[in-house]
Amino acid sequence: MNRSQLEYILTLAKLKNFGLAAEACYISQSTLSAMIAKYEQQIGLEIFNRKTRPISITPNGEQIIQSLKNINREYQLLDETVNEVKGFEIGHLSIACIPTVAHYLYPLILQTLSDTYPKVDFVIHELTTEQIVNQIKVGDIDIGIVSTPLEDGELLEYDLYDEEFLVYDCSKSPKSKQYTVSDIDIERLWLMEEGHCLRNQVGKICELRQQQQVQRNLTYNCGSIYTLVEMVKINRGITLLPSMVLATNKHFDQSNVYHLVDPTPVRKIGIITHKRFLKTRILKQLSQIIQDRVNSYLPKSSHAKMTLKPF
Repeated sequence: MNRSQLEYILTLAKLKNFGLAAEACYISQSTLSAMIAKYEQQIGLEIFNRKTRPISITPNGEQIIQSLKNINREYQLLDETVNEVKGFEIGHLSIACIPTVAHYLYPLILQTLSDTYPKVDFVIHELTTEQIVNQIKVGDIDIGIVSTPLEDGELLEYDLYDEEFLVYDCSKSPKSKQYTVSDIDIERLWLMEEGHCLRNQVGKICELRQQQQVQRNLTYNCGSIYTLVEMVKINRGITLLPSMVLATNKHFDQSNVYHLVDPTPVRKIGIITHKRFLKTRILKQLSQIIQDRVNSYLPKSSHAKMTLKPF
């Protein structure tokens, strides 16, 4: 097997379509099909079932594909080692960020990152923590930006910054500008949908797990920060938001923002990579760019802090 055949097989396994796989590999469909068939003949096993629509992977093929993914990761590590020795950065780098951070962080850093490494093709994703972790482990994602700590033995974690949780209360009733947890009206509290670590962290603050009932026959799950805030406004509800979300968006009504004290709950934001990730220079530069852009938005607080784990 040569490296091109490896690429063709993994691409077809991902796309399940000969035409799309050939287009992704910049070759003709007949060439891709012939190269894959040649390898199947060499090993005496069918990797793909061509009779199904879409194309499926045979039980034997599943085992072969997993081994090929491992080999491909070794190739990628070799490429990274060569570039590290040469002292320059080229190629591809995939970065994924959780949604509750991506919408404010990406606009702050991506242009600078692109300008700093003009020969690197960056692929940017917005995924949940679980998706990011799984894709880092199989080599589809290089760098993840998530709420930490995850304490996963296959990953390395690098701290970036802490951001406190703030109360966003649209009830308009007179109140102090500082909240304690006991002041939060659970009956009016809105949360992100299941699967977001932000929901888990807010739940830990309030010691609850619930779905928001808009009406008796309607349960509403908010999938984005902006939808969540709009529903809070309409229903004169309450929610908890990370401070950077509010600091970087002028459309939020600051008169609805209240600080939580005694102690102030915070979440840690950090970078995660696979233990074998080698592009250390670009990783350090990315960390520095993020910290430089974010620090001016983070409020200085003398309150005691309580760090919330994402899960």
